[in-house]
Amino acid sequence: MTTDAPPADPQLARWQRFRKNRNEALASDYGWLTLTSFQWLGDSPSAVELAPGLWSTDGTTAFLTAAAADGLTLVGTGEPVDGSVSAKLADEESLMWVQFGGDDGRRVRVELAMRANKYAIRTRDSASPVFTGFDGVPTFDYRPDLVIEARFLPYPEPVDVPIGTANPLVDGVHRSVGELVFRLPGQEHECRLQAEEEKLGALTVTFHDETNGLSTDEWRKVSTARPRVDSMGNRTVILDFNRAINYPSAFTPYGTCPMPVKNNSLDYRIEAGEKQPFA
Repeated sequence: MTTDAPPADPQLARWQRFRKNRNEALASDYGWLTLTSFQWLGDSPSAVELAPGLWSTDGTTAFLTAAAADGLTLVGTGEPVDGSVSAKLADEESLMWVQFGGDDGRRVRVELAMRANKYAIRTRDSASPVFTGFDGVPTFDYRPDLVIEARFLPYPEPVDVPIGTANPLVDGVHRSVGELVFRLPGQEHECRLQAEEEKLGALTVTFHDETNGLSTDEWRKVSTARPRVDSMGNRTVILDFNRAINYPSAFTPYGTCPMPVKNNSLDYRIEAGEKQPFA
């Protein structure tokens, strides 16, 4: 009897665990792979695609009117919607609001979202073929040479940079907290990528590279741990491009994912991390 031996390289083993966790997260119930529509709400009660009821907004509040026969229930309580219900969100907030369909009445969830200070709904269908047929995101082979130490140069104060998103009707803002400075294999010049700060001081960079539109999606992102101070007093991070991942907009046309800031483009083929999911 034989078993697969674990990789001799601990770094490779950690990457394989990362990939396993990443694919499991994408395959979660009502996740990004289940999106089937994105629709703005109008100012008068109107029918929408792929969901029963009449939907509207007055600009500050969203409204839904439905009859019990429509089979809609509130996600939070399971209470049937029989009449009118309302919800209020701040910009960039989302709410899994109501559900319907299937033997248990929960096949589809309708997410209420506020984007660009306007209300929209997104349907999330657990029977979506993108979801049911998912067997993992294709990736490049592991590249140890693209695990790079980078210096972090923080700005005195965060800088808000206007950006586009995957939805041309939704503008975004990149809160740049500093730059990661590094050299790629075979290059003499330094690269600089603006970074955003995440929880506990971790950093994320959203970037273009020369594989985009060929073997990878139009842009990707990669995250690092919180910067550490080295013996020379520099703040450093490990920038592991093997952990570059797609935004949800690579899997669905209904995302509002942020594009990179203007200067976050690498004149290099980053043949590491996730590839286009449907190439």
